[in-house]
Amino acid sequence: MKKPTIVGILIAAVVTFSMVMAPPEASGNPSPQGTHEWQAAHAWQDSSALSIAQAPTASEIIKRVEQNTDFKTAYYEARMEITLRERVNTKTMRAWVEGDDRALVEFTNRRDLGTRILKIENDLWLFSPTAEEEVRLSGEMLNQGMMGSDFSYQDALESAQLMELYESSVIGIENLDGRPCYVLELVAREGVKVSYYRRKIWVDTERYLGLREELYAPSGKLLKQSSTETIEKIGERYYPMIIVMEDMTRKGSSTRLVIESIVFNQAIPADTFTRQRLTAR
Repeated sequence: MKKPTIVGILIAAVVTFSMVMAPPEASGNPSPQGTHEWQAAHAWQDSSALSIAQAPTASEIIKRVEQNTDFKTAYYEARMEITLRERVNTKTMRAWVEGDDRALVEFTNRRDLGTRILKIENDLWLFSPTAEEEVRLSGEMLNQGMMGSDFSYQDALESAQLMELYESSVIGIENLDGRPCYVLELVAREGVKVSYYRRKIWVDTERYLGLREELYAPSGKLLKQSSTETIEKIGERYYPMIIVMEDMTRKGSSTRLVIESIVFNQAIPADTFTRQRLTAR
């Protein structure tokens, strides 16, 4: 997983974790391998120990997800429905993404019209039309909710592969909304700086798609949780069209991200990911 799974969905991660290629089972009779995976995933009903023994290793599952996330570019239009104590604030946006390291998000709703976020590798800039210049986000600013949402700016910055950041293991196989899932636990490697010390991820055993994630502090406190609400097949890809993120430290807070349209692997103008484009009026 090149990005922090569902968490970074708003910027460069919008297409890197949750996107998967259609498995062989989707186009006809199940392959022997697919049948084995399905049987292993359902063995939990009789013996959870046996099912875990039959499951791929955590690293193999993560690599399988990574193999299904290959893309050059993406353009998408979306909306965020930010709920705080039953009050809903909707923001619309469009974004251009190139690989893991470059992205530009432009907000299009009336209140935030012209506000943009630019990501180039490990740097993140925010520009508002009411400001005289762009702001480079750093330090505690990165922990703030992105445009008041439950997604933080720091979530968008993490681009290292999960296997570089975490020790991983398969801790179970569970049904989630009728889908058998491998349950992975990821714990930060010693000496590595991460936003979340521990992650718990539910990966669809058939489509190798992340369906749910829980993010924890070193103390064991649950900080955030996210889930995939709707999945659609776009061409040869399965893609999450609706993601819900909840910040458990904010009472009554959640953000629903709805992807309204998305296009992969089309050319993007060379000047898109520049500070000149960021501040254009």
